[in-house]
Amino acid sequence: MRCPYCSKEEDKVVDSRLTEEGRSIRRRRECLTCGRRYSTFERAEEVPILVRKRDGTEEPFQRTKITEGIRRACKNRPVSVAEINALAEDIEESMRTGSRGPMPSSEIGREVLERLRDLDEVAYLRFASVYKDFQELDDFERELGLVLRKATPAPLLGGDLST
Repeated sequence: MRCPYCSKEEDKVVDSRLTEEGRSIRRRRECLTCGRRYSTFERAEEVPILVRKRDGTEEPFQRTKITEGIRRACKNRPVSVAEINALAEDIEESMRTGSRGPMPSSEIGREVLERLRDLDEVAYLRFASVYKDFQELDDFERELGLVLRKATPAPLLGGDLST
């Protein structure tokens, strides 16, 4: 590491600490030539996530696109900005751990839909209407039927278990 004061490359590490929730290391260094101290940060280089669009083109992943889509779907709903950001961060993290190549945008949309269903059903329907390109009222009715079916627990078979 080159000293920012005298530009010499010989130093020693005085102290090392984890920072940013363990995602980087802060090192205090002392230059062996001039004796001044300075800090350096060491982070793992993140491999960019590529997204394959429907038309076949590829572009770098942008979490802000997911956040904005979720925010629009949650407009006037009891969903906090922190919940929206956490959802987008979780989706990005799952993509980062499971991705071996360009991620199809359709798969990202499905992931958002699944997580929105648990967060807020109205927001889920709003997002689904855009993602699934609803054209008629029947499209909404079909999707609402799926939401209601998942929300209603299945009846117990074999009668009442309380006796």
